Amino acid sequence: MDALLLALLGCLLGEIGDKSQLLVLALATRYGRDGAIIAGIIVAATANAAISAAAGAWIAPMLASDARLLFLALATLFLGVGLFWRAKNPDPLSGWPTGAFLTTALGLFILGFGDGPQFLILGIATRTGDPVLAGIGGAIGVIAALVPVVLLRERLLALLPARAIRLVGGSVLLLAGAIMALSALALV
Repeated sequence: MDALLLALLGCLLGEIGDKSQLLVLALATRYGRDGAIIAGIIVAATANAAISAAAGAWIAPMLASDARLLFLALATLFLGVGLFWRAKNPDPLSGWPTGAFLTTALGLFILGFGDGPQFLILGIATRTGDPVLAGIGGAIGVIAALVPVVLLRERLLALLPARAIRLVGGSVLLLAGAIMALSALALV
């Protein structure tokens, strides 16, 4: 259950004010097809989370316990540092000849590769030995961060103190990652 909750909260936090939300806003505004956009979000988030969780399950047996903890610490630090950068507006994919669903699914799937939440799911799956729960939690966290943008559009981003959330969240993740790294290195 720890894997589910950690992945859910970490991925939710990692997506607040991030380029994925900005892309979803651009696509929702352009297409105006909320159902297709939401379906694309679910497909992309599930696919990215499944790939990360499967990779974590594959890597975990190759690493000792301390190495798995250090891997999770690095993923947490990576996500924490990423929260301090302002998200740039991504390409709105206006040249793509596909519809709302496919553009959303493929755009978010590609945008999610190597992103902090995907790396966090990988780290949690590696450390906890619960890749299915890590994948489910991560997918739910990403979906929970993106679907409200489709439904509320600019109103959500105007009301949400995204910068403050990212700064506080980044600080908490850096502290947690540092503590895990020190523990993995037997310095604490």
